[in-house]
Amino acid sequence: MNNFYMSKGASKVINTCIKLQEGEQFLIVTELSRLSIAEALATEAARIGAEPTICIMKGRTRDGEEPPKNIAAAMKASDAFVSVVGRSITHTHAVKEAIAAGSRGLVLTHFTEEMMIHGGIEGNFEELKPICIRMAQAMAGSEKIVLTSPSGTHLEYSAKGRRGNHLYCMVEKGEFSTLPTVEANVSPLEGTANGVIVADGSIPYIGIGVLEEPVTLKVENGRIVEITGGRQAQMLADDLKAKNDPNVYNIAEHGVGLNPKCSFCGFMLEDEGVFGSCHIGIGTSITLGGTVKAACHYDVIMKNGTIVADGKTLMENGVVKI
Repeated sequence: MNNFYMSKGASKVINTCIKLQEGEQFLIVTELSRLSIAEALATEAARIGAEPTICIMKGRTRDGEEPPKNIAAAMKASDAFVSVVGRSITHTHAVKEAIAAGSRGLVLTHFTEEMMIHGGIEGNFEELKPICIRMAQAMAGSEKIVLTSPSGTHLEYSAKGRRGNHLYCMVEKGEFSTLPTVEANVSPLEGTANGVIVADGSIPYIGIGVLEEPVTLKVENGRIVEITGGRQAQMLADDLKAKNDPNVYNIAEHGVGLNPKCSFCGFMLEDEGVFGSCHIGIGTSITLGGTVKAACHYDVIMKNGTIVADGKTLMENGVVKI
């Protein structure tokens, strides 16, 4: 029955987010567990006269793992692609190269049938677009950005020379975005981040989800050096240690959630979009403007962020000021 109700969300993805056109080659990368969502998207794509192809791959063993080479090649050859997967392939060379080749990409990581019907997908992306762009532009290239939150976050870093990324769920040629999170982000200059991150919203990876209690990460010279808290903090610490890759501790991203229709539910692309939240991405940064490729990319999310960039307040306690 949900297939019927997903038609409205599928239409929004195809016609508003990707703006798929008649005759275009449209690739849907998915897994068996998300096949119903992929089929809903393919049905709408075929209805408007595009040519959809569904590629089913084995679920990745970790977030950030590359898709099979043949799928990566198909992504690069497509006019537009959507990734509907459990483990994220967003921060991969496959996505980066497909976008560089001119494809339009949209990633629906951890997506459920319910997320195709309710929640962040109901956001007005056209209205949110200018807010998202302004925030990204304000963060881009800043000499000094200070992020604080009521829970105790105080992180300082430089984004000198770094681009701002605006992801508002709509893409043009050579762009990718996430859905349904609307976010602006920047990749801190490697080695410049110092301070403390206190996540009190969510860590929507490896079964952690919405946080029971704060998770504190101490940062020195661009890397996490200590993780403290309760059960969920230990889950994160153990997982990162097991990766046996020092780059997983890299401070890769500072993102700002800007979708008022999103709420904390334990799913990555809903949680990251919560309006007024901030997230710090750790690990891979190559798709965001950084230089680090790691064994994973995780985000830790805090509520009601305050952002000051080169002395100008961009957000205060979760309220946009620009």
